[in-house]
Amino acid sequence: MVEPLAGAGLLPERTGAVSPAFDVINIGCLSRNRFWNEQQAKRAAHATCVLIRDESNTVLVDPSLPTELLNHRLDERAGLAADDIDCVFLTCFRPVHRRGLSLFDRADWLMGGGEIEAMRTHLEALTESARQRGEADDPLVREELALLQRIRPAPDRITRSVHLFPAAGATPGTCGLLLARATATVVVAGDAVVSRDHYEHGQVLEQCFDLAQARTSLTELAEVADQVIPGHDNLFVPVSTY
Repeated sequence: MVEPLAGAGLLPERTGAVSPAFDVINIGCLSRNRFWNEQQAKRAAHATCVLIRDESNTVLVDPSLPTELLNHRLDERAGLAADDIDCVFLTCFRPVHRRGLSLFDRADWLMGGGEIEAMRTHLEALTESARQRGEADDPLVREELALLQRIRPAPDRITRSVHLFPAAGATPGTCGLLLARATATVVVAGDAVVSRDHYEHGQVLEQCFDLAQARTSLTELAEVADQVIPGHDNLFVPVSTY
């Protein structure tokens, strides 16, 4: 586990390549894709999981697969084990984005501060409402609150060349990551961009928290990204902006 530099919001400096490298560990999918004329769920949804290496720092984004499968996929795609990961970054708190999170117990767990606060407020409201009705606390709500206590707010810079990219709308505090590479700007978008089809049609997540904000975030992302890694699809190169 690596601690950020005090006051700088960076993992410790290490020697290595200047530009951050990345690998798609798992290509996500939707349970129902409306662009394929699917009217009901046909498969288990999972999020795209990305490994980022900046110098010697390793950041894993959205560990969506179950732990055993994710462990195998990390070895197959990058030759790494769970203990080789310095930091896990969650683009949002949706359960589908964090199935395998427990595999990385030795790593730092980070997420956008706005998402942490919004989810904590929501869960605490559920607990208070249950108590006012004279009901016992929901064990699942308690577990979710305990998990939020373990996740720290992400700094503006995760590593020297990996920056936080706020993209609220899909959830209250959705955040992606911007990789400032020498030849291209790559955005790991989470659900701010659901898939290539969604992007090309200017569409956002159907069950988004704030439709107007989600559309604004999509437009802002389109203005800066040379390559996009969406929340439930493979990397693509945008052919247009909005």
